[in-house]
Amino acid sequence: MDKLVIKGGTPLRGEVHVSGAKNAAVAIIPATILAGGPCLLENIPDISDVYTLYDMLSLMGATVRVVSRTSVFIDTSNITSHKVPEDLARQLRASYYFLGALLGRCNEANVPLPGGCDFGVRPIDQHIKGFEALGADVNIGHGSVSISTEGLLGSHIYFDVVSVGATINVMLAAVKAKGLTVLENVAKEPHIVDLANFLNSLGADIRGAGTDVIKIHGVEKLHGANYSIIPDQIEAGTYMVAAAATKGNVLIRGVIPKHLEAITEKLVKTGASVVEYDDAVRVSGEVDHFEHVNVKTMPYPGFPTDMQPQMTTLLALARGTSIVTEGVWDNRFKYISELCRMGASISVDGKVAVIQGVESLSGACVRAADLRAGAAMVIAGLAANGKTEIEDIHHIERGYTNLVDKLRGLGAEIDRVSVPEGSSMYSVV
Repeated sequence: MDKLVIKGGTPLRGEVHVSGAKNAAVAIIPATILAGGPCLLENIPDISDVYTLYDMLSLMGATVRVVSRTSVFIDTSNITSHKVPEDLARQLRASYYFLGALLGRCNEANVPLPGGCDFGVRPIDQHIKGFEALGADVNIGHGSVSISTEGLLGSHIYFDVVSVGATINVMLAAVKAKGLTVLENVAKEPHIVDLANFLNSLGADIRGAGTDVIKIHGVEKLHGANYSIIPDQIEAGTYMVAAAATKGNVLIRGVIPKHLEAITEKLVKTGASVVEYDDAVRVSGEVDHFEHVNVKTMPYPGFPTDMQPQMTTLLALARGTSIVTEGVWDNRFKYISELCRMGASISVDGKVAVIQGVESLSGACVRAADLRAGAAMVIAGLAANGKTEIEDIHHIERGYTNLVDKLRGLGAEIDRVSVPEGSSMYSVV
């Protein structure tokens, strides 16, 4: 069992380079199934979720060769199975993107219901609505989703709610469907645009990604391509908040500032300084105190739900009362009790957290409840007085490339240490 040990109180200073976007990579890697030839993907994040996807493809008959920590060669020409291995699928939510990719390639797919972080109910009804509209039969039973079709036909599909997963999955399935598919009320996140750009580089005809309506003209064949994934909006936002919370000054390189506008706006309202450059942002938290801010998470271009725990951590140190409303997931405040262990004053009522700012946080033994909650615990530990120990860091490593090394490069006192199994800090002695 591994944990992070942080000695807090040191302002972060220096430069950090953002890695490729996790949320784009976990959609684009399954999308290689649709290609008719080899693909070279670059700027891939070096995270555990990516390696799990490589294992899935390999077990299904694909050739996967890791060229470097940030690039991979994938050839899915000889895929022999339309079934995704159950034990691997349960490790991450993005495994359900194999549904759309396999349906588009093989006219059938069998994928176990996905795992990943637990934020409450994650219905796939909008995915199913889209698949059925394209002419597929969908069956759910024995913990898996089975889909088959004699041939997909383009259709006009209106999503009842804005869903990133459904937008991606139905887009994947529709790329090779006959005729025109029109998707309305779609999600507009940057990684959806990146997936559309990748598919177009394979020969697809997708227009409108990043707007409310996506139009897909089906094509018969796709080919391989080389493609570089966009920078990670959430990783960049995490370092932005960490720089502010520690009252540091950090230049975050390799970003697309427009993708960060919602985060930048809230940080500026707290009193932090954010300066934008062509492909970088500089964040400074060198202020006497932070001001309270209200935040509501929303689909892009609103404030991202994946930045909610990190921002809440900063607001725990802000003067006055802040209100954070979770507008996407039902159960994303499980980490609050861990922050309170460190001295935060936060109460939760359903999807609303009321934060009474405190002067400082104190180091404590805490857990990473999920990926972004884990990032919040790291930020809290960096800003706190004393030592913080964080367990269950496998959640964090699902989404952050070389987090410890990058933070050390900014002056943080942080170590990844191994401890014997059964010696949890929560154990009763």
